[in-house]
Amino acid sequence: MQKITPFLWFDKQAEEAANFYTSVFKNSKITHVAHYGEEGARVSGRPNGSAMTVAFQLEGQDFVALNGGPHFKFTEAVSFVVNCKTQKEVDHYWEMLSAGGDEKAQQCGWLKDKYGLSWQIVPDVLGKMMQDKDPKKSESVMRALLQMKKLDIQTLKQAYDRK
Repeated sequence: MQKITPFLWFDKQAEEAANFYTSVFKNSKITHVAHYGEEGARVSGRPNGSAMTVAFQLEGQDFVALNGGPHFKFTEAVSFVVNCKTQKEVDHYWEMLSAGGDEKAQQCGWLKDKYGLSWQIVPDVLGKMMQDKDPKKSESVMRALLQMKKLDIQTLKQAYDRK
């Protein structure tokens, strides 16, 4: 068992969201679904027998989704970073996770999915470019980055090589 597990509060879409996320990421699965019993249903107002929590894994990372009601919403204050090796990978995660999400929230590789959860779809090479000892290179990459929604590796590399 991992030491820290992200616990995601949904209104009533926990099982739907977990199924969606496990369809997006290759090495992923639902590991357990716990249902509301009589007492839990009475206290929470959720239907008896409905999914209470859904434990799932995305690329080996454990998560738990809770059907807790409409009391809390996700904000951009917390996001999940998806590190990508290729543009094809960036494109895949961007297209899958942004489908049905908030178009306004998309900038610099950030997006909000259809459940309101924020993600950052980031090429691995970006960290190296941003940490370059030549400040002109990293500044050029930052200027290019600020103009993008979905990140484009080729454009970032051109900005990096521009000096």
